[in-house]
Amino acid sequence: MSEKQAEPEEQPQPSKKKHFKEQFEEEEVLLVFRKHPIVMRKGLIFGMLALLIGPLITLVITFAEPDNPPSMNFFLISLLVGFIVGVIIMFPFWVRWYFSVYIMTSHRFIQQTRSLLQINVVDLGLEQIQMINYQISGLEETMLGFGTIIVQTYVGDLIIRDVHHPARIQKKMVHILRELGVHPTQRPLTNED
Repeated sequence: MSEKQAEPEEQPQPSKKKHFKEQFEEEEVLLVFRKHPIVMRKGLIFGMLALLIGPLITLVITFAEPDNPPSMNFFLISLLVGFIVGVIIMFPFWVRWYFSVYIMTSHRFIQQTRSLLQINVVDLGLEQIQMINYQISGLEETMLGFGTIIVQTYVGDLIIRDVHHPARIQKKMVHILRELGVHPTQRPLTNED
């Protein structure tokens, strides 16, 4: 009896997992970061004020009609309505923070800023980056650990405000550039050579 040798089937190579929609096949994501959650502070303040609306209405009615105060159910429903209004107010601020991402890949640096009605994408080749600096100024930034990263390019400066731990992020970015062989003193290749 002769047994037929089963030939191994050629299976297609699984494609690398894409971390974002615009990622190229040969591109590897090396660093992803976003802004400090402090950028949501206005939404948080307005949301907390909305949460107080229900109890304040209950308090006003209680003092306006001391003989017929509102029931506990009225208070709880007004508190729930205030909570829902607060979440609705806070939602756009959260979306703007959560969907604003900065990505450094093996080929480029990408800034994706998204809100409910706007998408903004900045795409820089790593060879265009001349220098990466950071700045922490003021008591609030020092105490809460956020600051500004300035990416200087041949085209102009890309200023990223309210970055969480800017010193660490800047150090990682510079380290990645050095590992990839991109140095600020090098100039982009031209066709004149």
